[in-house]
Amino acid sequence: MSTEENLITTPVTADFLRGHLDVEETAHGLLPHRLPARARRQIPDDLLAAAEAQPSGVRLAFRTSATTVRLDTLPTKRAYRGVPPLPDGVYDLLVDGHLTAQATVDGGNLRTITDMQAQTAEFTPGPAGTARFGELPAGEKDIEIWLPHTEITEVIALRTDAPVVPVPDQGRRVWLHHGSSISHGSNAVFPSSIWPALAASLGDVDLINLGFGGSALVDPFTARAMRDTPADLISVKLGINVVNSDAMRLRAFAPAVHGFLDTIREGHPTTPLLVVSPVLCPTHEHTPGPLVPDFSGGTLKFKATGDPAETAAGRLTLTVIRDVLADIVRQRSAEDPHLHYLDGLDLYGESDHDELPLPDAIHPSPEGHRRIGENFARRVFANDGPFAVTTG
Repeated sequence: MSTEENLITTPVTADFLRGHLDVEETAHGLLPHRLPARARRQIPDDLLAAAEAQPSGVRLAFRTSATTVRLDTLPTKRAYRGVPPLPDGVYDLLVDGHLTAQATVDGGNLRTITDMQAQTAEFTPGPAGTARFGELPAGEKDIEIWLPHTEITEVIALRTDAPVVPVPDQGRRVWLHHGSSISHGSNAVFPSSIWPALAASLGDVDLINLGFGGSALVDPFTARAMRDTPADLISVKLGINVVNSDAMRLRAFAPAVHGFLDTIREGHPTTPLLVVSPVLCPTHEHTPGPLVPDFSGGTLKFKATGDPAETAAGRLTLTVIRDVLADIVRQRSAEDPHLHYLDGLDLYGESDHDELPLPDAIHPSPEGHRRIGENFARRVFANDGPFAVTTG
């Protein structure tokens, strides 16, 4: 029987990590990042700085015969002033691809957001903690531990009752995806149940998830990061953050998207590249941003504050965004046969919303994440889909 004293301690090094673009050595261990250092130096606000450091889609991958696993981490948890505390982030442990155990970590730092619109926050330091997994199946196996998708997590060490080694390359295709908070995993409960993770599992691909809450804003540094990242499949899901931040008008948006795609193509000239428009969101279908939090009902929801009449002057809504993205792909695909378009309404449309409404008026429920992931896999990874396996 294993005891804490006789467990083998293995420091977590970069070769144990998957789904990240960079790692930062801290006083405690390694902090995985989803943007490289050059891009991080160009980040203009704390919203994206926090989002890219939250390890959505990042996991440890190792091979072992251990039946007891401990993962020591230092999480940085979020709270919102005036809102009930958020539950602790969940660590998902998968054995040979199957969710087998879950854990949380006590303690950690706390980042309390004092003003959501201004993104001001207070930081309270706290202690490291441990995610504990026991009674795992006997025998050699491949284990993945998916880190909490909305908690910045410094990984420190693995402690196990048998040696561990990084999982060697499995030869699976790498899918590089960029999107908004929906792709980041907002309202999903578990890190392996965010819609990109579900779709990746169904498509048998390795995910690199560049879904950034509130921050899919057609940023050039994100495009350059994607250009420089090896990938077999690439998708960009654009639009809703441009609308809900009221960041652009029509005149600026279309050229920005062209430039974003041009940059990706510099590094991936023939890689299958899928442009995905926004899923249904009644809040912004016909009403521009900016989006503001609404606590009037006692829970956090969101509402749009723009004037629908101003779309004639170039203000953006989701219906406008879908038309623009479809036109861009139609134009470019005449010379780029590997460029594809997917209407977000095919992932989550009116009938889906009737069955699985958006709890906070912006983000899907956990069941909604599953619906989007399954619809994406069915349409994109199918034999006739843009990410189908090709032979010859």
